[in-house]
Amino acid sequence: MSLKIVIRPNAAAAPFEQLRAQIADQARSGALPVGYRLPTVRGLADDLGLAANTVAKAYRALESDGVIETRGRNGTFVAAAGDAADREAAAAASAYAERAHRLGLDRGAAEAAVRDALRAAYGA
Repeated sequence: MSLKIVIRPNAAAAPFEQLRAQIADQARSGALPVGYRLPTVRGLADDLGLAANTVAKAYRALESDGVIETRGRNGTFVAAAGDAADREAAAAASAYAERAHRLGLDRGAAEAAVRDALRAAYGA
């Protein structure tokens, strides 16, 4: 198993986002198993022809999302992302439902807002 990343310079998404999305997708699909050691920031930046800050930004976002974990000098590893992502999504959904209720939205309006947000994030 190895990390397979392709950065497309002419893509609409910034290189940082392309890198973040590809690592997240590979971790969540199991292509990168839990515990897989990722390259160092500098090593991956050199391999991809990116600035080290770009890779570091992607790693920070992935760590914030629970996809990877950094173990100090031991390196950066794929975390058990599915569980963390599911928990975070459930917490966000619960917070949204409570907020929508406090705002006085009926169930239909709250669900419509979610559908619109999902359509915007995932496409039609």
